[in-house]
Amino acid sequence: MHTHDRSQSLASEKGVLARLVLPQDFLTEDPFDELKGLAQTAGIEVCGTIYQKREHPDQSTYLGRGKVQELASFIEHVGADVVLFDNDLTPAQTRNLEKALGTKVIDRSELILDIFATNARTHEARLAVELAQLEYSLPRLKRMWTHLSRQTMGVGMRGPGEKQLEVDRRLAEKRIHDLKTDLSKVEKRKAREVAARDGTFCVSLVGYTNAGKSTLMNALTGAGVEAADKLFATLDTRTRRWMLPGWGPILLSDTVGFIRDLPHHLIASFRATLEEARQADLLMHIADASNPSVFQQISSVYKVLQELGIQEKDTLLVLNKCDCPGAEDRISLVHERYPNAIAISARSNQGLGQLAMAVSDSLTASFVELELRLPVCDGKTIAWLATHSEVLSKHYQDDLCLVHCRMSIGCAGKLAGHGIDMRVLKGTLPEPIKKGLPNNATFVPAESIPDAIEVTSRPKVG
Repeated sequence: MHTHDRSQSLASEKGVLARLVLPQDFLTEDPFDELKGLAQTAGIEVCGTIYQKREHPDQSTYLGRGKVQELASFIEHVGADVVLFDNDLTPAQTRNLEKALGTKVIDRSELILDIFATNARTHEARLAVELAQLEYSLPRLKRMWTHLSRQTMGVGMRGPGEKQLEVDRRLAEKRIHDLKTDLSKVEKRKAREVAARDGTFCVSLVGYTNAGKSTLMNALTGAGVEAADKLFATLDTRTRRWMLPGWGPILLSDTVGFIRDLPHHLIASFRATLEEARQADLLMHIADASNPSVFQQISSVYKVLQELGIQEKDTLLVLNKCDCPGAEDRISLVHERYPNAIAISARSNQGLGQLAMAVSDSLTASFVELELRLPVCDGKTIAWLATHSEVLSKHYQDDLCLVHCRMSIGCAGKLAGHGIDMRVLKGTLPEPIKKGLPNNATFVPAESIPDAIEVTSRPKVG
């Protein structure tokens, strides 16, 4: 199968950037700012740009006929090897443009896929990228085989004159099935790994690509992960321990960056990689305050989160690069729409103390402090608490063990389901959890804790 003829690395090629601007599109001072970043990441030398404003795309060549002729003349003048479109093209439009221009045409999705294929390092990421590439290429196989040479008739053939295109399509479909099977196993394993951390608070960094997520992770945890000034420098989730001041150790995860019009194949393929974000207790949405398109980037991230089904998670908006020129004015505008957004600079550590306090406040809202009174012989529950909660103190009275601990509301719900006697010292339990508690469970403010409470023996945690 020869499906990789057009998916080789684009490095060391000269390219022209093209874009069709529709009425609903948002334009910055440089309409090719993001596409230039993608081209730079792919290693393409940009020779020039051309764009056209139209009400609707041309059904045949996307750009108008006159603009296509102008583009062809410009390509011949600069000697470009490839045309990069900041739009998604249909297979027919790509084929027609290549005929008219006499050069290779790459649309936005194919360029992003090429960058992902170049930067993928782990087995998991490579599986995801290969699946996305094959699903993108499957309807485009026809333009990869212009000769459609027929095979000779023979025993075991489906029929006389089977086209090479059909052979390739079957091979691609089989490989897609195999990749989906492998990725399904990876997703299940990843879900088990994340679920095994039950009781440990997890914060996941999400945001637009090149917003500074990896730089922030290095500043908070000293992880030493790669933090390059380019798009999609991070494709693999990394999780490190963060000692949150005034709280203790939590897990911080760095995830792949999002981008406007992220190809749907990539979103589906990278579900395993984004499992950390799906299971996180809190999302830290990192936005680039120095970018003129910060509002559009924030909206794009929320759109991708919605496609992943995690848009309803608690999210803390963090405006990074606040020390860059022009960032202060944009931060003021963002605060009008998002008043709780926190301005920081991961590079200079500015505002990281305020960020830690905000994370701690969000964490506190998701956690409760409890006093549990357990029989001394209930070693199973005591061991469970040591694994799934932060034990603040432990005292013994006669045949009882008094445990003062801090845990997530979810873990408290598990205890309530087993009838463990508890008092809530700080925080609030949801009503469904309260209904599962024993009748003598109490809820009191931390400043008015009595010295004793009547205790009854309850079943152990299973």
